[in-house]
Amino acid sequence: MTTSVAKRPLTLVLASPRGFCAGVDRAIHIVERALEKYGAPVYVRHEIVHNKFVVESLAQKGAVFVEELNEVPDEAAVVFSAHGVPKTVPAEADRRGLTSLDATCPLVTKVHREAELHHAMGRQIIMIGHAGHPEVIGTIGQVPEGTVLLVGTPEQAETVAPKDPSMLAYITQTTLSVDDAAAVIDVLQRRFPDMVGPKREDICYATTNRQAAVKTIAPHCEALMVIGSPNSSNSSRLVEVAARAGCARSVLVQRAAEVDWSLLDGVDRLGITAGASAPEILVEEVVAAARERFDVTIEEIRVTTETVTFKLPQALSE
Repeated sequence: MTTSVAKRPLTLVLASPRGFCAGVDRAIHIVERALEKYGAPVYVRHEIVHNKFVVESLAQKGAVFVEELNEVPDEAAVVFSAHGVPKTVPAEADRRGLTSLDATCPLVTKVHREAELHHAMGRQIIMIGHAGHPEVIGTIGQVPEGTVLLVGTPEQAETVAPKDPSMLAYITQTTLSVDDAAAVIDVLQRRFPDMVGPKREDICYATTNRQAAVKTIAPHCEALMVIGSPNSSNSSRLVEVAARAGCARSVLVQRAAEVDWSLLDGVDRLGITAGASAPEILVEEVVAAARERFDVTIEEIRVTTETVTFKLPQALSE
């Protein structure tokens, strides 16, 4: 006769909002609709969003991911990722006669237009962001080379040297930590009081909401798990936000198979969230894996309800 071992209780505290944002949802639909309209293969320059599961799912449907346009054959259809691209990329696609579809998040496009406007008005631009991130590369590429000074930390903000402090503006990457960005802006505004900023902050609503949800649940959890990819800026920021909000045991995992369940020894309340490029199915996968090991109770804490949607490009909505 076998006896079943009682499972240890574990409360999963789900942060809400979490997971896909409107820009990510739109970008994925653009690739799917392009495959329907043009047939496979459809080429995608850079990962459409920073999530391995999403990229692999689209690849199975016929999307081919490349880093540069020279990998795209003539007369093919190509989609530009949600992070945005420098102006030289669509110009090259037009020159080669490629069918191009822009999946840049509209909130990133907003920052692109800000950069263009500041440049047209003769202002030097400081961009607050992470060097090498595709969104930063795309935004800097909206204006002539050398026009933008990139600053990533308060320390860098203390030493940045614009040509004319009276003709200065700042923009930010959309997926930064709200608190980190504020610290950099505080330094810049102290040093350059005439500096112009955006009418509405550049950090997107989804980044802000997901960080707010994590700040709400982190103090009440012994550990917190962010589901997302290591190259996803907004996912990485959520780990940092959780630690600063009082949950030192915060980790980033891509999916359930990666979870080191031994880290939950002594943990009664586990917070769970997902970056803006991580689908809800990966959250469900982690919850199901937890149920196999623990007697799970679910709590969901919502800080706001998101209703934002973005239209598809006209070429795909016809």
